[in-house]
Amino acid sequence: MNQLRLDPLTGRWVVVSVDRAERPAAFAPPTAPQADTSRPCPFCPGHEESTPPALETYGSSGSWLVRVVPNLYPAFEGDHPFIVEHRGPVFTQATAGGIHEVLVLSPDHDTGWDRISEEQAGLVMAAIRDRIEEHSTVPGLRYSQAIVNAGREAGASLDHPHGQLLGMSFVPRELAEEQAGFARFAGRCLLCTTADAEEADGYRVVYADDRVLVICPFWSGSPYEMLLIPRTHSPHLHRATPADLVAVGRALRTVLADLKATLGDVAYNLVFHSAPYRASEPYHWHVHLSPKLTTTAGFELGTGVLINIVAPEQAAEELRVAVPAY
Repeated sequence: MNQLRLDPLTGRWVVVSVDRAERPAAFAPPTAPQADTSRPCPFCPGHEESTPPALETYGSSGSWLVRVVPNLYPAFEGDHPFIVEHRGPVFTQATAGGIHEVLVLSPDHDTGWDRISEEQAGLVMAAIRDRIEEHSTVPGLRYSQAIVNAGREAGASLDHPHGQLLGMSFVPRELAEEQAGFARFAGRCLLCTTADAEEADGYRVVYADDRVLVICPFWSGSPYEMLLIPRTHSPHLHRATPADLVAVGRALRTVLADLKATLGDVAYNLVFHSAPYRASEPYHWHVHLSPKLTTTAGFELGTGVLINIVAPEQAAEELRVAVPAY
């Protein structure tokens, strides 16, 4: 059974999931390896039997375009209630019940988010919305995390473009800290204010339309870091309108293509932050895009203070002039 263990120094929960060590290439070597072509890709069409039965499929042509399946190596699983157990003065653990799913972004093994169609990008966002909405109905769950790890340096264990959806019985520290940031901000919504201020300034805007703003935020902690802010104020991704979801999917496709045109085929992480299911204001759902260009070293690990070697103003200017490669 997976476990949650509490770090008493930081207040963060750690997941102990030994079964995930059984994943193919669970431990990354010093350099990214060549793809193993001797094994069929479990996410490619025709190999559906390699995964558990699909939870959802999307596509109107008779063949799936987006597919959601249970993760074979879940970090969270089962309907165990969140029960905290104190096993000593500094040994606190809890059950790691929950849901862990894989979101296959495309049937094409080589087509990542930067190259999919606008329709496909909208389907991916619809799948994220639908699965989070489904998670929110499960008793005992409090929060869902949607992520996309693209490239081995970003944590992907398979090359086929895919994401992950994790429903959990606790609110992670990162989300709790963001909620506290919104609560501390004097005035209206923190991200609505950020969007207005960044657009007025202009220097750090990468992409803008009538529904979405993408910026390299003023406080960027890593090179070419981006923040996507939907213009419609809402705490919850799973309550976003179809038009907003399509716009977010399209914006991500555009800025990821810009990133590739600027820096090449760089690995990256997408992290979708939405308020816990039963939390409301103050919060505004958003997406973090973090290219993997530098290594977190001793100073960052020891202090929690990030060092960014590319000013966000410079990064945004380079990304704005890039030619989308799709």
